[in-house]
Amino acid sequence: MSVKAAFIVPHPPIIMKEIGKGEELAILKTINSYMDVAKKTAWLKPALIVLISPHGLCYSDYIHIFLGAKFYGDLGAFGAPQVNAEADIDIEFVKRLSDKARKEGLNAGTAGKSDLNDDHGAVIPLHFINKQYDDYKLVHISLSGLSNVDHYRLGMLIAQTAQEMNKDTVVVASGDLSHRLKKDGPYGYIKEGHLFDNEITAAMEEGDFLKFLSFSPDYAQKAAECGLKSFIIMAGALDRKDVLPKLLSYEAPFGVGYAVASFEVLGDNEERCFLDKYLQAERQKIQNVKQNEDEYVRLARYAVEYYVKNKKTPPLPKDINQELLNEKAGVFVSLKIQGNLRGCIGTLSPIHGSVAHEIIYNAVSACSEDPRFNPVSQEELPFLFYGVDVLSQPLPVTDKSMLDAKRYGVIVSKGRKKGVLLPDLSGIDTVEEQILIALKKAGISEEEDYDLEYFEVIRHQ
Repeated sequence: MSVKAAFIVPHPPIIMKEIGKGEELAILKTINSYMDVAKKTAWLKPALIVLISPHGLCYSDYIHIFLGAKFYGDLGAFGAPQVNAEADIDIEFVKRLSDKARKEGLNAGTAGKSDLNDDHGAVIPLHFINKQYDDYKLVHISLSGLSNVDHYRLGMLIAQTAQEMNKDTVVVASGDLSHRLKKDGPYGYIKEGHLFDNEITAAMEEGDFLKFLSFSPDYAQKAAECGLKSFIIMAGALDRKDVLPKLLSYEAPFGVGYAVASFEVLGDNEERCFLDKYLQAERQKIQNVKQNEDEYVRLARYAVEYYVKNKKTPPLPKDINQELLNEKAGVFVSLKIQGNLRGCIGTLSPIHGSVAHEIIYNAVSACSEDPRFNPVSQEELPFLFYGVDVLSQPLPVTDKSMLDAKRYGVIVSKGRKKGVLLPDLSGIDTVEEQILIALKKAGISEEEDYDLEYFEVIRHQ
């Protein structure tokens, strides 16, 4: 047996008496559960602890694995530098894991920076554990903007590496739940907060890791959680394992959800192959979507699949609708995979001979030239969702009261700088948010004198 157990723990600095100064007593159940986790770890005597933190070095397209002789961190940023934790890094394990990720085509490894001393997501769990047990080496892993699937795959590689190196391993997934549970809390209230916490703690209690994978990025973002992808890496390390799940505690007196859960490994169980089940469901979802796609979306899918397979822009299909050839307009083509944006490129006004040509060229650009992403691979094609937005002619905004973030997109410009934001995007509910994001994309400050335009779209999905 390699991975012997896994734990979900929160990381509120207020849990430390040096910071809480009495307020920590409001989460006494969490403290007691944390101590149980530390004692259980000491009883298991693992040679390796893999700790996953959302407050390490987080990149949009790369999962960072810390490589250094020793991890050290403290809570100096919260006024308590005396609260600290340190552990020797298992350098051989880190190198083997990084090599496995590279061979699997997973963007994870040691290429990031090496300074982690302010990662309270790691310091707090290790501080509790080290009081009970310190005869272990550590692997520290951060999160990324990659998909849930990629994080789960890394967890599977952790288990494989531990098995090959014959390392008794404990995985600790650090993460808080929703940060938006109280109106007078530090982040305010949103209904999705309680819904998310209820669903994810139920999944912890049942050991339902398929549920972890199935949370959409939009839903998780609205709930303002920080631990889901930590939990997903942990779940991947338990793939095809029979576990004894226990939700040890859940509290949220400060407007942030804190859960502690344990998963003791009992043996193998091929039925608990959650990644396979998730991908099978995704394939079926795509098939259902494809049956109802209109000609705009079908054309975008055709263009992407042809380009990815042939590395050249496709010709127009012979059976194309004449309406797409007669119409001219700006078009945006967006790609999503497992709920995450995978590419989006568009034109504000027509630069090609028809909407059909606009869709083809922008679809090819979205899958191959969006600077935020690597080009789409053939393996991703069966899992892509497509959106095609056909734009109206932009018009100047004479008064911001005429705008509506759900109905209108906005264009901000100053000189050669220009930022565009489509309407009705998840997580963007106000005109103010919409304009601020467009300004940021353009590199224009709020204080500058900029031009503002709006447009409508016909959305095809």
